[in-house]
Amino acid sequence: MGGGEGSAAREALKHRSIDKVVMCDIDQEVVDFCRKYLTVNQEAFSHKKLQLVINDAKAELEKRKEKFDIIVGDLADPVEGGPCYQLYTKSFYEKILKPRLTDNGIFVTQVISEFTFDVIAYTAHVPSFADTWGWVMASDHPFLMNAQDIDEKIQNRIKGDLFYLNGASLLSSTTLNKTLSQS
Repeated sequence: MGGGEGSAAREALKHRSIDKVVMCDIDQEVVDFCRKYLTVNQEAFSHKKLQLVINDAKAELEKRKEKFDIIVGDLADPVEGGPCYQLYTKSFYEKILKPRLTDNGIFVTQVISEFTFDVIAYTAHVPSFADTWGWVMASDHPFLMNAQDIDEKIQNRIKGDLFYLNGASLLSSTTLNKTLSQS
């Protein structure tokens, strides 16, 4: 959901186990601009496994019947009345998004309430926005892997090198400072 600049698709397409990446963004102009000028992501936009859909993510998930192993919410902030506001509601998560996940499916987004998933918060620097962002990973199952397990999964599933992620960086990104962990 979202991700018009192509970074999430670029990283997802590196996984050998991925048959298809569906990127649904509401803004054709953003996608066209990023496809043309963000050279770091241009390969993703022309990848044969990428299915690019220009539509509202809520409407797209409502009409689709298939289930997904991973859904990434790479969305704008939930400004009331804004285009993404409805994608941050309890009703959306429970009635539309969660039914589109496989039994072991994972949902990753910048913001989420803890109400229907086992949730892990993490932070990372996002170079394209020159800022540190926070996200959560949410699943029906607890996240119980160590750095070595993560590295092995990456090695087995990824073609080439990931730009950011390895086991140690993922685990360290889940260590939040006192203020963040209590919020």
